[in-house]
Amino acid sequence: MTQRASQLGSEHSPHAAVSVHDLTVAYHRKPVLWDVDLDIPSGKLVAIVGPNGAGKSTLIKAVMELVPKASGLISIYGKQFRKQRHRVAYVPQRESVDWDFPIDAIGVVSMGRYRKIGWCRPVRSQDKRLAMDALKRVGMEEYADRQISQLSGGQQQRVFLARALAQDADIYFMDEPFASVDAATERAIVHVLRDLRSSGKTVIVVHHDLQTVSDYFDHVIMLNMRVVAHGTVEEVFTNENLRKTYGGRLTLLDEAAGLLARQSSKV
Repeated sequence: MTQRASQLGSEHSPHAAVSVHDLTVAYHRKPVLWDVDLDIPSGKLVAIVGPNGAGKSTLIKAVMELVPKASGLISIYGKQFRKQRHRVAYVPQRESVDWDFPIDAIGVVSMGRYRKIGWCRPVRSQDKRLAMDALKRVGMEEYADRQISQLSGGQQQRVFLARALAQDADIYFMDEPFASVDAATERAIVHVLRDLRSSGKTVIVVHHDLQTVSDYFDHVIMLNMRVVAHGTVEEVFTNENLRKTYGGRLTLLDEAAGLLARQSSKV
């Protein structure tokens, strides 16, 4: 089915950075996300929180078409993702990266310029300069020639953040960028995120530390396979919503699995 922004319906804001309408994702008929429907505002720092296995990473991967969806429509600034791909940058989980790949830090960051350079074309001096500027923003310029396998976990995370910065995107998806990093790296990342917000960028972060949500973010999506609540941190990050988000997960899974099974039997 061809997605059109108009199909999202009038309940979705035309000004949203990301709109998700009735999104369902299932792996081997096992539901991971169910009827997700929300708008993500532009120019905000947005946290996605929820228990392990709640579908947080799957949500951002579905938006970027990295995993197939069973149903639903998604738009980036009112258009299909494939038409807006150049406006999106992604920082994956560290565990998903091959850190033994023979490349140095500046090489990794330069990859963020490939969409503008073109594949199989040499990296221009201008792009190398922009890559170095991105490394400077995360405090890693002195490690530009260091092999990524020789960097600490926090340094590796900063390098991948620099790669995203080099893309000069409008929306940044980050999958647990604070996981297993030292305090200095966490402070550096927070500083970069706030700079991005100040320049009008939208940053969407899968986040696990509930204690820092109020300090780091403007907007929160509370997810447990379904969206429990979403909105400003002040409005929705409440004890009641936390209890709803982190409890009753098996009930939701059983309910959705039953609905999927019934739909499949009708086909």
